[in-house]
Amino acid sequence: MIISSPGDYREAARRKLPPFLFHYIDGGAYAEQTLRRNVDDFQGIALRQRVLQDMSDLSLETTLFGESLRLPIVLAPVGLTGMYARRGEVQAARAAASRGVPFTLSTVSVCAIDEVAGAIDRPMWFQLYVLRDRGFMKDALERARAAGVKTLVFTVDMPVPGARYRDAHSGMSGRNAALRRLWQAATHPSWALDVGLLGRPHDLGNVSRYRGQATGLADYIGWLGMNFDPTISWRDLEWIRAFWDGPMVIKGVLDPQDARDAASFGADGIVVSNHGGRQLDGVLSSVRALPAIAEAVKGDLSILLDSGVRNGLDVVRALALGADAVMLGRAFIYALAAEGQTGVANLLDIFEKEMRVAMTLTGAKSIASLDAANLS
Repeated sequence: MIISSPGDYREAARRKLPPFLFHYIDGGAYAEQTLRRNVDDFQGIALRQRVLQDMSDLSLETTLFGESLRLPIVLAPVGLTGMYARRGEVQAARAAASRGVPFTLSTVSVCAIDEVAGAIDRPMWFQLYVLRDRGFMKDALERARAAGVKTLVFTVDMPVPGARYRDAHSGMSGRNAALRRLWQAATHPSWALDVGLLGRPHDLGNVSRYRGQATGLADYIGWLGMNFDPTISWRDLEWIRAFWDGPMVIKGVLDPQDARDAASFGADGIVVSNHGGRQLDGVLSSVRALPAIAEAVKGDLSILLDSGVRNGLDVVRALALGADAVMLGRAFIYALAAEGQTGVANLLDIFEKEMRVAMTLTGAKSIASLDAANLS
């Protein structure tokens, strides 16, 4: 199919992927109300059109945690990225590096920290959960630091896994899941060859390094379920703040008081996020939560936003509402599944073009100049 917009990649991914993988990345929790709100609420934000503003010196560059970015975009941590393309984390990281933006490696990536870091020429970011197994956390932090990671992203909105009913229907989990996944792979030969056969090993690279044995897809849900920790509090992050001497970003903030707590704790940034609608259904969309959070902590730490960002216009809207940058999750995974590294690089190019159009026609000459005056 012809790819001309970011949305085209979703359909291309749906055609190529076995259903269990497509629905795993495409779905949300419970009735998926928040999943839909994340996208719909962006569409309800009107931009203010301005003309004859001499936009010849427009710039999309910005700086985040001392790092120069060509665009105010970061590729978000997504578990099992390596199942969507052959060694998918490496391909996505290379695409991000080629376009001057950071890539964030998930705790539960297929490719391990050292494999991804060794494939790119700029520092990547690393994401970590607060888990019961503190030994794993310490090991992951040490290996991330040794690999040159500067920015650490802590996901704090998963003390328990969300109820994702699509997974049971699709074959990601539930009765006869392994057999269903095998049949789906066999009936999607392009994916089966590129990823199923040539993309091995299919395990959680960082977990396997720590355990000294393969931790495969069959162990994925079980390992996570046993290690998520509903007792976590700010105290559990104190030793990490003391250990990690680079920027620390708290991901999963939806409430202004939590944002204030993050600033008091000493975080360098937060990600306003509802985990893409994959955790607590019925909560605010991230973009609706953003203005109150920006009012509470703007200037005290850097504010990123994810969940619902699907195109360059959404990036402009988020920045006008107070974000300093956005994270892309589903959007880049769809592109990766469809066309690998080339697809992710092309997606970022499309976002850049869309941002240039939006900023030109709203009179915003720089990322720093975007604010509520650019909204109608």
